[in-house]
Amino acid sequence: MGTIKLQNIRTFSYHGCLVEEGKIGSDYRVDLEIKTDLRKSSQTDDLADTVDYVLLNKIVVEEMAIRSKLLEHVAQRIIVRTFAEIPSISRIKLAVSKLNPPIGGDVEAVTIEMEEFRN
Repeated sequence: MGTIKLQNIRTFSYHGCLVEEGKIGSDYRVDLEIKTDLRKSSQTDDLADTVDYVLLNKIVVEEMAIRSKLLEHVAQRIIVRTFAEIPSISRIKLAVSKLNPPIGGDVEAVTIEMEEFRN
């Protein structure tokens, strides 16, 4: 087994429960970690034998562009779609952070983390 990590994927998205958040938007950071078998690709040096991190990034960016009230909701969409599109992934660990959240305090980020295993 092996791990592929995409760290600090930055998006500008419109998530949040407040109406203003849907209009103004905010900066987000996503960290994605997947488990897959990297033995074949380490021998063949062929992209077709591994998980393409360009596709992983595309899934994250496209799902982050769809408005959700809760970070948990957008994170679950990313997880479900990733498992559906890439059968070789056995585990996903995902963190979605809203930077400078409007919560009435000096807070750098609010982050949710989810981890799922393929059934």
